[in-house]
Amino acid sequence: MSYQFSIEPIISNWGMFVEGGLMTLLLTALGSVVGIGAGILGAVSRAWKLKILHPVYTVYVECVRNTPFLVQLYFIFFGLPALGVKLSGWEASFLAMALNLGAYSTEIIRAGVQSIPRGQMEAAESLALSRWQTFRFVVLRPALKNVWPALCSQIIIVMLGSSVCSQVAAQELTYTANLIQSRTFRAFEIYAFSTFLYLLLAIMVRKFLHVLGHRFIFGRTA
Repeated sequence: MSYQFSIEPIISNWGMFVEGGLMTLLLTALGSVVGIGAGILGAVSRAWKLKILHPVYTVYVECVRNTPFLVQLYFIFFGLPALGVKLSGWEASFLAMALNLGAYSTEIIRAGVQSIPRGQMEAAESLALSRWQTFRFVVLRPALKNVWPALCSQIIIVMLGSSVCSQVAAQELTYTANLIQSRTFRAFEIYAFSTFLYLLLAIMVRKFLHVLGHRFIFGRTA
């Protein structure tokens, strides 16, 4: 094999890789906040079978969990304009990631909510806690504590899945790698480095979520 490895395309385009990685992190962060918020609402509506939201979330969860993320992204970016809703590649990517994570986190958090013993809620009522206090301290926090590892893994999966957002010109890490490769024709070096960056980002995000969980959910520092 006479292939000559060159690190020059990576060094000369370092700034673009950083920008792409930061865009991936930004999409993940915003999508996670909105997605988990939707997941909490969906988990409560499905676990407690709220009249209005329960059927809506049932359809939403089934549709999202049983269709490919790429198809969801294409529907938002290419399909919605037919209804007069035009989104940029970045906006469509953010919405697709939030909706996707929202559906999966609904089921993950619902498992946590249903794991809370009924006796704990009755005890909260006997202590005259308000519904919000009961939900926050007796239901939500213990539920998130029970499912936090699974929820963190799902966030990582969504972050890695953001690579397909390059198909709608969202300028995240894979889009950046494709652009640099098309200019340098050094596919091996560019994609090998991109793989390393995704691995690094996944480790960083998992560590951050671990610290976040121990700080705000488990009630102690890591």
